[in-house]
Amino acid sequence: MAFAPQQAILELGDGFYDPVAPARFPQTILRFRNDRAAATVGLEGLSDAEWIAYFARFQPLSGSLPQPLALRYHGHQFRVYNPEIGDGRGFLFAQMTDRDGQLMDLGTKGSGQTPHSRFGDGRLTLKGGVREILATEMLEALGVSTSRTFSLIETGESLNRGDEPSPTRSAVLVRLNHGHIRIGTFQRLAYFQDEEGLRKLTAYVLRHYYGEQDGPDAAQRLLAHVVARTARMAGQFMAAGFVHGVLNSDNINVTGESFDYGPWRFTPSWAANFTAAYFDHAGLYAFGRQPEAIYWDVMQLAISLRLIAEEAPLIAALEGFAPAYHREEADAVLWRLGIQPRDDASDRALTEAVEVALSQTGTLLHRFYFDAFGGNLPDQYGSDFDEVRSRLADYRPRKARDHGYWRGEPCGMLIDEVESLWSAIADRDDWGPLTAKIAAIRHMGEALA
Repeated sequence: MAFAPQQAILELGDGFYDPVAPARFPQTILRFRNDRAAATVGLEGLSDAEWIAYFARFQPLSGSLPQPLALRYHGHQFRVYNPEIGDGRGFLFAQMTDRDGQLMDLGTKGSGQTPHSRFGDGRLTLKGGVREILATEMLEALGVSTSRTFSLIETGESLNRGDEPSPTRSAVLVRLNHGHIRIGTFQRLAYFQDEEGLRKLTAYVLRHYYGEQDGPDAAQRLLAHVVARTARMAGQFMAAGFVHGVLNSDNINVTGESFDYGPWRFTPSWAANFTAAYFDHAGLYAFGRQPEAIYWDVMQLAISLRLIAEEAPLIAALEGFAPAYHREEADAVLWRLGIQPRDDASDRALTEAVEVALSQTGTLLHRFYFDAFGGNLPDQYGSDFDEVRSRLADYRPRKARDHGYWRGEPCGMLIDEVESLWSAIADRDDWGPLTAKIAAIRHMGEALA
């Protein structure tokens, strides 16, 4: 397809963003370009030199935004409201439509300081960029709605960080997703009692991301959409065994895509208390608490919209989260098991049986889903899985196990492997293991799709 540039964000006006200049980096070494994602927006034909010019030097893409925009937002961080955040080491670089006609953003991470950087240097460690590639590739393969890592370019600076050996290498990352409008974007407007801004932003999101027009019930329609999308994301996280780590309201966007990966991990087993962030001492964002955390963030959107809407319809929209989450989690678990849905009650009962058996046995999640794909649980799964086996008997496979992936070993993404992949780069500048892992993840994705 041909590249189709857009400038939709400019409709909102300069009260929503700050024009910024990208950092000038001493080096630009292309480490990863996602041509599969680029093909969805007509950019796969770029030469490597053009790629670097756009995604490290940030030469404007013709017809898209004339200069980068650091977006303004607030948010709750570990339930504490912070009015002093915003895009501090990233910006919105470009907008375009994809092959399905959807508005897409190219946003950055590590592209330099902005008015919202506070005391930060606006940079990204190379390790952080590698970890984001792994997170997004794995989640995409597992059917989770996620941003996609579009580009990673090493930038030749030495960074000092308190949570990893320093000095460490630097990079600039570009991500592709449907939007960077966050719950925190709405919270900022509510903080300033900006009713006109809230109405304008609500109309923008409905028009560009949900294909609907403004109207007297715009706020509650928007909230209902966000409830549905974030419930889906929560259910997909649980089926994937993924722990985001920092589910603050500024990290939840209104299109329901997971993005902005920091201390993420995949839990080895179904362990509700498993945490990803070393600083999450209270386990606020532990694996089993993620649906609650996401719902809490969506409540903050409802509170913000209360400035322009009546309370009752907003509450009604919020009440849809729990049933939507249970449906979405069951759908995601059945998808990963490779079986066709039956009915809500049966699907939920199977999902609960799977969770109980996995939590009681400590079985590796990626091993279980690999073995059980298609609905036939091998004999080595003993009496703890009797109810799972019994319920699976009523289901039909959605796909045969004839892909080459099923003749090998399951593809996982536990922390030891993540660290090993990084060590090969840090110690020997060996990118071969990372390249091989990405290929293995995509191979799994083909088998699951």
